[in-house]
Amino acid sequence: MNIKIMILPIIASAMLFAHENKDKKHGVAPATDSTYQKECASCHFGFQAGLLPKRSWEKMMDNLEDHFQSDASLDANTTAYLKDYLIRNSADSTQQYKKSKKLVRSIDSTDTPLRITQLKYFKKEHREIPKRMITQEEVGSLSNCMACHTNADKGSYSERGIVIPNYGKWED
Repeated sequence: MNIKIMILPIIASAMLFAHENKDKKHGVAPATDSTYQKECASCHFGFQAGLLPKRSWEKMMDNLEDHFQSDASLDANTTAYLKDYLIRNSADSTQQYKKSKKLVRSIDSTDTPLRITQLKYFKKEHREIPKRMITQEEVGSLSNCMACHTNADKGSYSERGIVIPNYGKWED
């Protein structure tokens, strides 16, 4: 058998793997923890810990009884576990992900944001989107990441993966 024919699939697989890993490092670390998925992502999109700094997650987890006008209280052990998970994977702890770095750099050191949609970097990235595309029923608000970012659950917010409901692929 021709050695070139045997090696070609191996090279192609390696190139695809390298491209996928490169793209992953451009986003944020996916939220894969099963407890986080069960307790947080069952009520709303499972925002990755790498979207906010440690101080934001600490403040949020210390006030679950008033979690965006809802009582999201959990038992002490689960709260402690999730707080640790979020802090360990926060934007300022996972500096190998480019999106996390950009988000952290956009936050004033004295600010403790609780909403990702309020971050300077987030606002800059979404400034060109017409309001009609956001307020439509299929999207509702900018906090509904999965409505347009088809790979948001994997931590990828690349423009290549944006498809706005009723409008199609985002072309910047």
